[in-house]
Amino acid sequence: MPDYVPRRIVSLQPSATVILRDLHKLDSLVACTKYCAEVCPEVRGQMAIVSDSWTAQSQQISDAKADLVIAAVPYQEKALAEIMKSGARFLGLAPKSLANIYADIAMIAGIVNARDQGLQVIRRMQETIEAVRCQTNDLPRRKVFCEEWGKPLIASQLWVAELVEAAGGEFIGQPGIQTDATTVESAAPEVMIAAWCGAGDRVPLEKVIRGRKWEGTPVARNGRVYCIRDEYLNTPAPTLLHGLRALAAAIHPERFPQADGLRCISSAL
Repeated sequence: MPDYVPRRIVSLQPSATVILRDLHKLDSLVACTKYCAEVCPEVRGQMAIVSDSWTAQSQQISDAKADLVIAAVPYQEKALAEIMKSGARFLGLAPKSLANIYADIAMIAGIVNARDQGLQVIRRMQETIEAVRCQTNDLPRRKVFCEEWGKPLIASQLWVAELVEAAGGEFIGQPGIQTDATTVESAAPEVMIAAWCGAGDRVPLEKVIRGRKWEGTPVARNGRVYCIRDEYLNTPAPTLLHGLRALAAAIHPERFPQADGLRCISSAL
């Protein structure tokens, strides 16, 4: 292995851990967060567990003898200071779009001397997304509201909006921006999807609809209210392909089969 290639990587973000896994470079990973272990079960019990990008601790990074730390937004200034204090090289990721995610994969692949594998990972993502897009070209564009948090109400990120479009939907609102229940209701969504950060697939859909007084809306009456596992839409990595399949099944169930990680509201209201 060339001297410039990091041998001891600490990942403070699940997306980085997933990317390393898909590059077949988990042997370079010496520590990660508990959230990484949830998204990437291959690392469970194999390495030290450390605090994440928001709560990073320099001593934990130093104890792991890291020569590279990979973190991603959101950061705290204090956490960044802790990472820098550890003395390890630092790579900070802040993707917004699918293009940014591809760039992050290529960058990490270059750093760990796996450029060809990185190109393969990117190509697989692009081809899968394009295949779904081709299947929805002849289908009606259904209006979709997708949220990454409920209180305050925040629309999902731009890369999710891009996946919604590929899955045959029209994304409602501004990606990543706080909104309110009245504004969303006035846009008359045909499909609602909740993918709350850290909630897994446990978003209480019935309680959400009642709390926003959406019982009379078409999306609630028709039972087109869904939860998609948090990591399938909020982890900017190849994991998004699971989210794409779930989105396609929610938006166009007449064309796509029920997908892993997708849960519908228990009954129409």
